[in-house]
Amino acid sequence: MAASTHHRDYQLLLRLLKETRQKASVAQTELAARLDTTQTFISKVERGERRLDLIELVEIFEALSIAPEAWIKDFLQHRKAEHKQHPVTRKISA
Repeated sequence: MAASTHHRDYQLLLRLLKETRQKASVAQTELAARLDTTQTFISKVERGERRLDLIELVEIFEALSIAPEAWIKDFLQHRKAEHKQHPVTRKISA
């Protein structure tokens, strides 16, 4: 399971989330204002210092006027492509 912000799938999520914000031409300060939080919070999220839960992720999508379902579908397509390109050997524990 991806318990760490350093996990490659979580890093992919962060990269795509930041790209989404930038494509929407929304600065960290503006996103923070829309979410009633601080720019520091947004920065920490994007750098992987602060892990997001599902509710926070959905709130970010809403603040960016992004449909969560479409974004998650896109994330899963990117994830599948990356896993094909760089397969992971999984440890099986008893």
